[in-house]
Amino acid sequence: MPIWTLHGDGRRIAPGAVVKPEERLNWGSTLAIGSQHVVAMFGATFLVPILTGFPVTTTLLFSGLGTLLFLLLTRNRLPSYLGSSFAFIAPITAFNGGKALETPEQIGQALVGVLIAGLLLAGVGALVQVTGTRWIERLMPPVVSGAIVALIGLNLAPVAWQNFRTDGLLASVTLIACILFSVLFRGFLGRISIFLGVVVGYIVAVILGRVDFSGVADLIEARQWVGLPTFHLPSFGDPVAWGLLPMFLPVVLVLIAENVGHVRGVATMTGDPTVNTRTGRALLADGAATALAGLFGGSGTTTYGENIGVMAATRIYSTAAYWVAGIIAVLLSFSPVVGAILFTIPSGVIGGVTTALYGLIGVIGIKIWVDNQVDFSRPVNQYTVAVAFVIAIAGFTMNLGQLQFGGIVLGTLAALAIYHGGNAIARARKTGADDGGPIVPIGQLGGDPR
Repeated sequence: MPIWTLHGDGRRIAPGAVVKPEERLNWGSTLAIGSQHVVAMFGATFLVPILTGFPVTTTLLFSGLGTLLFLLLTRNRLPSYLGSSFAFIAPITAFNGGKALETPEQIGQALVGVLIAGLLLAGVGALVQVTGTRWIERLMPPVVSGAIVALIGLNLAPVAWQNFRTDGLLASVTLIACILFSVLFRGFLGRISIFLGVVVGYIVAVILGRVDFSGVADLIEARQWVGLPTFHLPSFGDPVAWGLLPMFLPVVLVLIAENVGHVRGVATMTGDPTVNTRTGRALLADGAATALAGLFGGSGTTTYGENIGVMAATRIYSTAAYWVAGIIAVLLSFSPVVGAILFTIPSGVIGGVTTALYGLIGVIGIKIWVDNQVDFSRPVNQYTVAVAFVIAIAGFTMNLGQLQFGGIVLGTLAALAIYHGGNAIARARKTGADDGGPIVPIGQLGGDPR
């Protein structure tokens, strides 16, 4: 177990002071802060398995284990919680026509992609340890990175409608609640507006008698309060798994942006620029956590903005709090009742929350352009986004033998090819290349698309 130095007397934080990653408060305070981090991550983390059909408790287990692994690999100096990544929703649900997976076979197929994505991210982390992040910033300038983030959310729009129309009333109540919580509250409550919207929608569903508790009742009657999560193994020998593997490749780009952004954010908040030197380790650690999840049935992970919000509000950056949060998540994963309750959420509620959620992912991409003043009077920038968006929203597909390329893959490839190809032609003609916005550290691109 890592050793932390006690901050002050362990109870108080002086005005203007911060609790550094290598420090901690007394264990009572640390337990309270760690529990708050669990609350912050829980809403988003449980949504991913609900939307993909992955086992909830298994995802929660590897979220907790992934966090502990991340802390170990970053030498206990980079505070972060690894929750479920929304970027994996589209490629995972592709194995069931855009809907939540329904069979162990489908889950096994999808896990191949999760595992490979984790290994690729870990490989990028190892490379960044040696070379730095400059090459990533040149590969994905703001116009390209914004397009990739946005098209992942927009590609999922039809899935939101499929769930929404199953129960328009519940979906509308949930959506309105998400919006109101976001608009009326600031700080922590505003950051968990999606989670609070689900809570409101679920309560209304219970009042209207639209929640089936039979599965929960069976577990309680059998006194199955404690049990092992449901594990699944990747189906390496299934050609379908490899055929849809390209769908997972753009996810790696999103995870890179999220992790680098997280490291830069922590460096800024703590006032310690040396944190940036751990970027490679952060990518390697998240990749290892995602690969571990992919080996046994959990969803891919990423660093969570909600928990950055908690740190910003409390000014407590102690990694001890994240050890507590990871351990609590692991303990919760051994309750089958927790998973059963979450799976009682009606599809109408899911439809309402995903209407907001998937749209917000798209808006994050647009925010990247605004923050970095991307010039859309330049034709190359216009076509980079225009073609990528239509491909993603329309759901273009391409089959090459056993390989299947969906809208996210094709849209990502189009954005990269048009931007870099167009600028190469411009340079060759000596007319000046479009810059797609300034080359800024990718950690400053903003947003938290998961």
